[in-house]
Amino acid sequence: MAQTVFAPWDDPNEKPLIQFRNVTKRFGDFTAIDNLSQDIYAREFFALLGPSGCGKTTMMRMLAGFETPTEGQILIAGQDMAGVPPNKRPVNMMFQSYALFPHLSVWENIAFGLKREGMEKDKVDARVTEMLRLTRLERFAKRKPHQISGGQRQRVALARSLAKAPKLLLLDEPLGALDAKLRQDTQFELVDIQEKTGTTFVIVTHDQEEAMTVASRVAVMDEGRIVQVATPAVIYEQPNSVYVADFIGDVNIIEGAANPSADGYDITWAEGQPILHVKTEKTFAPGQKCFLAIRPEKVGISAEEPTDAANKVQGQIIDIAYLGNLSTYHVKLADGTMMKAQIANTRRLSRRSLTWEDNVWLSWTDTAPVLLES
Repeated sequence: MAQTVFAPWDDPNEKPLIQFRNVTKRFGDFTAIDNLSQDIYAREFFALLGPSGCGKTTMMRMLAGFETPTEGQILIAGQDMAGVPPNKRPVNMMFQSYALFPHLSVWENIAFGLKREGMEKDKVDARVTEMLRLTRLERFAKRKPHQISGGQRQRVALARSLAKAPKLLLLDEPLGALDAKLRQDTQFELVDIQEKTGTTFVIVTHDQEEAMTVASRVAVMDEGRIVQVATPAVIYEQPNSVYVADFIGDVNIIEGAANPSADGYDITWAEGQPILHVKTEKTFAPGQKCFLAIRPEKVGISAEEPTDAANKVQGQIIDIAYLGNLSTYHVKLADGTMMKAQIANTRRLSRRSLTWEDNVWLSWTDTAPVLLES
């Protein structure tokens, strides 16, 4: 049976769970959020991604009710949140510090909010047991936070946040305190838990890899605005600007002028360098300034000149970054432009043919790059 793709944002009949409508937030003279409108749907894992100071945490704090919009509206499940205090919203927030009670056991930490609401004891027991199972913490129920690892503390905070079955869970840099390996494992756990509970997750992160791993959609932010919202694959393969292309992953960016050709554009770019060819559905005026963005893994590298490549340039290897499974070659072209080519390490180091100061050819197809206006 064919699996249906989860994409409520493409369905005109779907009503969003969260609506930002022309929201602006100012702190004195500083505009943190600038006339922002965005819909987020039920059961989404929505990532707000951007550098420090781009406004992503302010957006989250307004959703939670800790900040009030200067202008505009925020609706959750069709209800305007103006004047609704944080504890009356169908929202829970998990903070970067986890904020666990050190003197309470894991079990008691998870039960805390339920008991405060006056839930009956047997219901509290059942709910906490369910949360412990979901986050695989049954063995640690009696331990205190200081007796478990950082990754386990992170899961306790998640279990406590989900115990009250919020419609919406906000996660502020939730994996910031974890080491790289644990972060990776926990990202997949988060996705698994989100899918099992059906809760809508909104995560704030400056870690592009994290956003690309967990999110159904990523909103890339810059200076209080959302620059592009799309699935991780679209953000990576079809960025709408140099800013997004540059922010997500590694990229080579070549500035030039676009000239229409039979099946795309010829790009003139640096004196003495060959014309580059790009196929694109976008339209550029003759001679219009453009930016060619190409990912390093789409660039081939060879000692001999390729005979059938749509695009090829010559340069010298200046540096090699060995990343275990991949090697990234930094190649300096004749005009001084630096380009990166990335290849999978299928051979042992001693058997590889290319090394520092070698003269090489870089090549790529005419569909590999994205042509951008700005």
